[in-house]
Amino acid sequence: MFFEFGIKDIIDILLVALMLYYIYRLMKESRSLNVFIGIMMFVVIWLFVSQILEMRLLGSIMNKLVSVGVIGLIILFQEDIRKFLYNLGAHQRVKFIMNFFAAEKSDSKEKDKETIMQIVLACLSMSKRKVGALIVLERQAPLDDIVSTGDVIDANINQRLIENIFFKNSPLHDGAMVISGKRIKAAGCILPVSHNTDIPKDLGLRHRAAMGISQECDAIAVVVSEETGGISVAIKGNFQLRLSAEKLESILTEQL
Repeated sequence: MFFEFGIKDIIDILLVALMLYYIYRLMKESRSLNVFIGIMMFVVIWLFVSQILEMRLLGSIMNKLVSVGVIGLIILFQEDIRKFLYNLGAHQRVKFIMNFFAAEKSDSKEKDKETIMQIVLACLSMSKRKVGALIVLERQAPLDDIVSTGDVIDANINQRLIENIFFKNSPLHDGAMVISGKRIKAAGCILPVSHNTDIPKDLGLRHRAAMGISQECDAIAVVVSEETGGISVAIKGNFQLRLSAEKLESILTEQL
């Protein structure tokens, strides 16, 4: 035979296909699909010239371009690479650790429910009065860089405190509130704004900021619209709009 084809080769091909598919999805979400296609075309041409046609001069030139191009791609797509590595690490959950702390988690369920209800009641009250609000709930990824852009509060989660912070005459009402570890860490924080063109045009800057933070990490962003009073949630770059208090409570309970 010209070459041997075994089980290792099948696994090799499947792993490469899986890697390329994951990179394709990542590039598609970040609107860099054309760049991905261009890179793949260059790689195919490079392999064809250097391996099949064995053109030494052109092959050596393309080899140099590849070695320099890798550094250029890392600089150009540093945010996408960071997101890729974070998503990769986020899937590596150790099941036995979750089971080990199951008893401890069950003991704190009532406290978690009370915390969520304070947030839900505050959002419901602000929704009725059409008071704009943006609340970011930290999960696995730390939000220390976001907290540093606002004013540190470090207080217990309380419905009245949340409503007072987002009151229209409050100096902190325009920024985002960050909740971490069952405490209000900071308010008046600045979030990265999403430039996704798929966001409906009737949604304002608060919604774009909520989308931006949800695209960069696993945080949950809750928005109360100042124009309509509608409650929305952004998770992993996706919006859930026009939520009722019951639906908001269900989402937060499930996600947190």
